[in-house]
Amino acid sequence: MVAHTQSINELTNLGLTTYEAKAYIALLGRDSFTAAEVARHAGIPRARIYDVLRSLIDRGFASSRPGDVIRYSAMPPAAAVGRLLDEHRERMKDIESTGSELIERLEPEFASGRGHTEPLDFIQVLRGNATISQYTAELSENVREEILVFVKPPIALPVQENVRGLAGVKRYRARSIYEIGLLSDRATVEGIRRFIEAGEEARFVEELPLKMGLIDRSLVMFALDDPVASGAEATMMVVEHPALANALRITFEAVWENAITFEEALQLVSTR
Repeated sequence: MVAHTQSINELTNLGLTTYEAKAYIALLGRDSFTAAEVARHAGIPRARIYDVLRSLIDRGFASSRPGDVIRYSAMPPAAAVGRLLDEHRERMKDIESTGSELIERLEPEFASGRGHTEPLDFIQVLRGNATISQYTAELSENVREEILVFVKPPIALPVQENVRGLAGVKRYRARSIYEIGLLSDRATVEGIRRFIEAGEEARFVEELPLKMGLIDRSLVMFALDDPVASGAEATMMVVEHPALANALRITFEAVWENAITFEEALQLVSTR
């Protein structure tokens, strides 16, 4: 029965074994059973039934009646389940106590550690397309005001797959400058079109000096050729430094002024 299955699952979640839960549910069906009857009604192997019933008695879920044939009865659910709940409450008290002691012990170390920084903590190096894609997606969710981007191949996360970025351009101002060569791929064209329709401002140039992103005038991401990483994997430098961000923002604005629109770029590609 569905109700029995649910009750068995809930009893096992509270700490009984599956056999114990099945035996207890079977015992509820009448005043008393023999061990063989419990095994038959609960679908438990005869070789296991005595151990299961003994465990139920020890845990307060069943009682036995002596006689020529020992019979077994279920204890009232309120008392039996209540005993399990009491065990969980005691265990939770121990866990809370241990957790509180752990917090008290670790907090001073955490506070002390905040005072020790490395000279170049504002610089990170990300290697691998998957790592860069994940970092960029998470970063886009934390942009507050503005993101400026130089987009050139190879791209770790294709434009048409950048779902988080697409949602982000509705929350902040996004301006991107793409290399015109990206428009030779139909999927990329449609991906850029969706970004523009969502609110991104886009311009296009023949060639960009590097791949770059400027976030909220303080954080810079840019790609560099990495002689250590394999050719298929990208390497990205992340620098949180407002002065550097401001200098590169001036560069971005200069390129933007001389770039062409999406429609102009499409027209240019169609004539080639």
